[in-house]
Amino acid sequence: MRLALIIGALGVVFGDIGTSPIYTLQTVFNPSDPHPVPVSTENVYGVVSLVFWSVMIIVTVTYVLLAMRADNDGEGGIMALITLLRRWSVQRGRRATAVLAALGIFGASLFFGDSMITPAISVLSAVEGLKVVEPSLEELVVPITAVIIVVLFLVQRQGTAAVGRVFGPVMIAWFLAIGACGLAGIADHPEILKALSPTYAIGFLSGHFGTAFFALAAVVLAVTGAEALYADMGHFGRRPITRAWLILVFPACILSYLGQGALILADPDNISSPFFLLVPDWG
Repeated sequence: MRLALIIGALGVVFGDIGTSPIYTLQTVFNPSDPHPVPVSTENVYGVVSLVFWSVMIIVTVTYVLLAMRADNDGEGGIMALITLLRRWSVQRGRRATAVLAALGIFGASLFFGDSMITPAISVLSAVEGLKVVEPSLEELVVPITAVIIVVLFLVQRQGTAAVGRVFGPVMIAWFLAIGACGLAGIADHPEILKALSPTYAIGFLSGHFGTAFFALAAVVLAVTGAEALYADMGHFGRRPITRAWLILVFPACILSYLGQGALILADPDNISSPFFLLVPDWG
């Protein structure tokens, strides 16, 4: 039963943050961006280190170790958190209640906004991989994306359990694949493991603050979907989500980021699609 819950959580909870490796580093070093990060050994180490420690601090520490322990009878999400705060502030009068209600509405609005743009960004980024394989398919990217999103939303009405059963095994294959591709990239350029040291992230922020400040707008893409770990806690429970993250999702994503960094170091011309170019030609 516990294994079934972990597989279900993989299929429902991690679809967003699990696809972030597709576009995060590509966006950071994109030359067409208004504030691109120049490709250099120092910058690649700094950005990959910043991504790793952002994921570690925001997702693993803030959500997994702290926020997910603040549940409302097993439920998570912004409204559950506001309910807990209202209980704590029950003696603090109408002003505190009004502030908490406003914060709850604001948080729910952010969640709805994220829910609207995330499917489009995730699916579009994935389908854009077709251009890497065959540039002539570029015109089909948007129509294919639209069809996939429509099909996904038609399937979603079957309920969380059905979605988890179908997509759980798919996500296991996904994370194993991106982790393996990342390992292959690391094997070609193992020096990228230096980026695990926080000194590179701190050095990048302090030594190139102007560049690093704008780069943070892209680095934050690595943690999009982290709120789902807390919001979906009522469906699967804290332990299955935590175990899925620590055992499979987190290691696979970090291996992918490290592998992409290694690929960029080896060949700076690969910054356009480092995620897809990590995949062997036969794949």
